Amino acid sequence: MSKMADEKVMAAPESAGVGEDAGEQTVAEARVRPVETLLRAVPLGLCVAAMAVMLRDTQTNEYGTVSYSDLGGFRYLVYANGLCAAYSLVSAFYTAVPRPATLCRSWIVFLLDQVFTYLILAAGAASAELLYLAYNGDKEVTWSEACGVFGGFCRQARTSVGITFGSVLCYILLSLISSYRLFSAYDAPLPAGSKGIEIAAFPR
Repeated sequence: MSKMADEKVMAAPESAGVGEDAGEQTVAEARVRPVETLLRAVPLGLCVAAMAVMLRDTQTNEYGTVSYSDLGGFRYLVYANGLCAAYSLVSAFYTAVPRPATLCRSWIVFLLDQVFTYLILAAGAASAELLYLAYNGDKEVTWSEACGVFGGFCRQARTSVGITFGSVLCYILLSLISSYRLFSAYDAPLPAGSKGIEIAAFPR
């Protein structure tokens, strides 16, 4: 009987500690949710703005006509911004509604955040390279700079690329948040000198 009583006494503080940890985690998630929802909603406006600016980027003068659709990098920027705007809308609604966090959901959000972060980053980087060539040319392959002739086209494209990198910043922050939420659900590895079977990490 005394042994059973001792086990109950030892188990009581452990269960109390688990309850306190769960309560603290719930409070922390409630505080972070509005910030995360805002961070997911902001790229929606930025992506739509960048896409709209690029879609209207066309200039005609005595030297000819140039449009965003003539350059693959700018077309990719439009598609990437459209996809990221749709994802921002869906993920903002998903985050705004309180729901119990599960490991599966955390993995899905983490992976999607990573995919769309790299998608919009690649679009911004490719478009920035095109702008660099348009402003400076490339003497090694005898490409002359084009922005001296199509200045309005280049300025509008530069605006769209700048807005896109604003979206990139938001997505990087979202990736950090979703990474922390996912990997904080795992226990730290056991020390190398600990006795028994070593487990690298496991869900709580």
